[in-house]
Amino acid sequence: MKSIIDVIIPAYNEESAIAKVIDDIPKDLVRDIIVCNNASTDATAQRARQAGATVVDEPRPGYGQACLKGMDLIANKAVKPDIVVFVDGDYSDYPQEMPLLVTPLQDDQADLVIGSRALGKSETGAMMPQQIFGNWLATRLIKLFYGHTYTDLGPFRAIKYDALTLIDMQDTNYGWTVEMQVKAVQHDLRIKDVPVNYKVRIGTSKVSGTIKGTLMAGYKILWTIAKYTLTNTKHK
Repeated sequence: MKSIIDVIIPAYNEESAIAKVIDDIPKDLVRDIIVCNNASTDATAQRARQAGATVVDEPRPGYGQACLKGMDLIANKAVKPDIVVFVDGDYSDYPQEMPLLVTPLQDDQADLVIGSRALGKSETGAMMPQQIFGNWLATRLIKLFYGHTYTDLGPFRAIKYDALTLIDMQDTNYGWTVEMQVKAVQHDLRIKDVPVNYKVRIGTSKVSGTIKGTLMAGYKILWTIAKYTLTNTKHK
């Protein structure tokens, strides 16, 4: 039986990139492409609708806030998906590589698949030095505290819907990706990193492209790891 797959794309002022992202998603693979328009002041929502996506507006800023909005839409569907894929709206990922992420889930070899830029090939300049260091530090801390080896906090990821519901995502901004990965370990999910390629994004990064964004993201990632470590919520 064919898996039901929905895609969530958080997007803030990505009018130049969003249609390219949508166009590159394998349409025979997915049921719905949900663009979460996160307080954009440009034509992101219009371009996404023109490209065939379902658009939901989330006026409260925050990457996690946008993802949660997309999850709310899915939760209200009569038929829930088997798999949810998250991909960024800046065209830095290669959406056509989606089968690499969903196949291990369809084959019941994993519950969460992370698209690892560290294992794949990245264009020169696609990742800022602070991103590379931040990913290195965060994955090493997860290894230290939880014993699981991740290679990346990559935004391109796929998860079984039942697993996504189980881990009860809460973060509304920079800690979203690391929260999912820490909680996946805590809940003993089967996790797999697969190589994905990465290219220079269209436009300027709202996080790594600014000093404030870099500092805020770094702080929130470390705080999130510490929070779940201290609360010791690992399920036996």
